[in-house]
Amino acid sequence: MEKISASKLLAGLVPADFIREEVQVELVTTDSREVRSGCIFVAFPGEKFDGHDFAAKALENGAVYVVVNHPVEGVPAEKAILCPDSYHAMMVMGANYRSQYHPKMVGVTGSVGKTTTKQMTYAALAGFGETIKTEGNQNNELGMPRTLMRLESSTEYAVIEMGMSHAGEIDRLARAARPDVGIITCIGVSHIGNLGSQENICKAKLEICNGLPEGAPLVLNYDDKFLRAAKLPAHVKPVWFSLADENADVCALSIRQEEDGMSFVLEDQEEGTFVVKIPAMGKHNVANALAAYCAATRLGCDPRGVIKGLSNFEQTGRRQKVVHSKGVTVIEDCYNANPDSMKAALAMFKEFPCKRRFALLGDMLELGKLSREAHEELGRLAAESDLYCLVTYGENAKRTAVVAAAKGVKTLHANNYREAADALLNRIEPGDALLVKASRGMALEKVLEIFYAEQKDAEE
Repeated sequence: MEKISASKLLAGLVPADFIREEVQVELVTTDSREVRSGCIFVAFPGEKFDGHDFAAKALENGAVYVVVNHPVEGVPAEKAILCPDSYHAMMVMGANYRSQYHPKMVGVTGSVGKTTTKQMTYAALAGFGETIKTEGNQNNELGMPRTLMRLESSTEYAVIEMGMSHAGEIDRLARAARPDVGIITCIGVSHIGNLGSQENICKAKLEICNGLPEGAPLVLNYDDKFLRAAKLPAHVKPVWFSLADENADVCALSIRQEEDGMSFVLEDQEEGTFVVKIPAMGKHNVANALAAYCAATRLGCDPRGVIKGLSNFEQTGRRQKVVHSKGVTVIEDCYNANPDSMKAALAMFKEFPCKRRFALLGDMLELGKLSREAHEELGRLAAESDLYCLVTYGENAKRTAVVAAAKGVKTLHANNYREAADALLNRIEPGDALLVKASRGMALEKVLEIFYAEQKDAEE
């Protein structure tokens, strides 16, 4: 964060005459351990700690102001920015800070693939100038302002991920970030328990348009029936990508899965035809790469440079991370899961070259009334994926196991991480491959910790 005057940063949060002596702010933090001279401390109430308990100490340690939801003992009124919602305060400050800079910015949302698409867009743009991106899962009303506050005068490109669980959230994020290009990867069923239908999810994702300027490109999935049917605002210019349909602005043909990724022919109605290779497996990642390509090229970047950048793409966390362990290939894809991403992962795994295919699948969370049907459908998909053995974990995944077993798949349901690891350790051999996928809350990495450690012990 570069220095910014308090009056500019706090505009809209305090009356015009509140700041009597202008000061420069060089940090906004919600962590009392980070407090230093020239910072603003934002107090958040929490389950274990209440940031308001640290507000007075933050001033002692050099904070110029503290944002609080209510008056706090030891915090003088002239140092307290009263705001009943700390998230709102972060969003206002993030928007104010962002307004001081003019990078070319891409906003990324969608039900599935937005983090991978963010990473691919970053890879596509990084070769053209100094680029920042959302780190980790900082895609909400706390994390996104933090990302915006990493902008500097030298920043030429920024890739901002926008997540949501309720209507209105993308609207607030997009108005604060004001991207030059928007991407909507697809419309799935994540958070359908909150929004009620995929049509409503589509409307919520389209809120990104509220932050786009007149004539801005909006990159959309031509293969998604909800996006195709959506009524788009007149001020955006749709750029459609597809995995097969040559009527789209950009499409992929001759798609091939290779041992270390995907290759395909990219046809761009504006720029021509190119051969592309990406170090990520599955057709869903080809779609993500097309979205990133569309955004970067419509910002004016040379297609060949964009494609070179895509070839250097790197996954983050446990998103389709390939690990070779004692002759077994493990595809760690346990950062998150929903019906669409599960379907894509199994389709990829079915084509993966190996001796035998094992899968460890856990619960998909936040599906509301669709949960039972979705987990049973997952069992049917698993049965069609040439699995040698399926191990399931989680209450909802029991339904997946029952359906898969009924269709002839060798299936075991584990009641804990130890049982899941043992089920794999007792059966898997060198030359086999293992796909691990579930919602983040299932913490399947704990199974992998046991699996890797005991593979090693067995060898020793």
